[in-house]
Amino acid sequence: MDRKKRNAAAIAVFALLAAVTLCGCSSGQRGADDPSQTPEDFTGIPEIPVASAPGAVIAENKKAVIDFSNARDGYVMVKFNEASGRQIRALITVPDGTQYIFRLVPGGDYEVLPLSGGDGEYTVEVLEEATDQLYALALTATIDVRLDDEFSPFLRPNQYVNYERSSAVVRKAAELTEGIDDRMEKIAAIYNYVVANITYDRTLAYTVESGYIPDVDAILESGKGICFDYAAVMTAMLRSQSIPTRMVFGYTGDTYHAWISVYSESEGWMDNMIFFDGADWKIMDPTFAAREQSEQIMEYIGNPANYNALYQY
Repeated sequence: MDRKKRNAAAIAVFALLAAVTLCGCSSGQRGADDPSQTPEDFTGIPEIPVASAPGAVIAENKKAVIDFSNARDGYVMVKFNEASGRQIRALITVPDGTQYIFRLVPGGDYEVLPLSGGDGEYTVEVLEEATDQLYALALTATIDVRLDDEFSPFLRPNQYVNYERSSAVVRKAAELTEGIDDRMEKIAAIYNYVVANITYDRTLAYTVESGYIPDVDAILESGKGICFDYAAVMTAMLRSQSIPTRMVFGYTGDTYHAWISVYSESEGWMDNMIFFDGADWKIMDPTFAAREQSEQIMEYIGNPANYNALYQY
């Protein structure tokens, strides 16, 4: 595809996703743990994978850098070098052709962007706003990804699920699962806590703007959030316990929504599950379960046909 066609495609995809997603920028590159924290502070806290941009394999120019040195671990590091008042986006096309859009902060740090489409060819493009809602290509790279571990993208922090070893969600997950070895029991403990302790924030649901990204620790502290928040908190908690977890975006009916999918060695990817009632697992939709657990709601979220997954992070 030539540059003009690629730019037009990217612009069209951005216009579509802007209408239905809540993409946004995170606080930047994940770094080492806070040096003020002592080893004793992390007693019982698992190690958390830390992203890096070593510069071993990169595409770069004056405007931007795409560092895919660690693509085998399921992520790419991208940053836009120049300070600018314009909007900057990263567009990642995964092997099956699905396109993911992320925000970049002009002149900011690296962003950790997941390569969540499995093995194959990825195209990473950095787009700079030229005029209102029209974007020009600033930098592009094509990457042939062969993951060392198929679960890698779903076991680490990224722009949408931003946490580190000192995060409150990581500590809470360790507390909730202390003494539990069975993975399914860990999932249930974390799920039940989130459902019982986070309430749906209707005010935020009606006022949230494009660019919103959950602050998982702030959500845990406030005890309220929207679907994106529920999914991000649970994803962070479960990943911190080395449980592969996908944060999924798509439609339930006509509503754009977020939920999670969790992997168990005994069950595989649990796309249709929410909690174990002694006989069956149900859809993992903590938002609906937290808002209401009527028979009608539980029947709805227990039916996979009501969910149409589009993106996974």
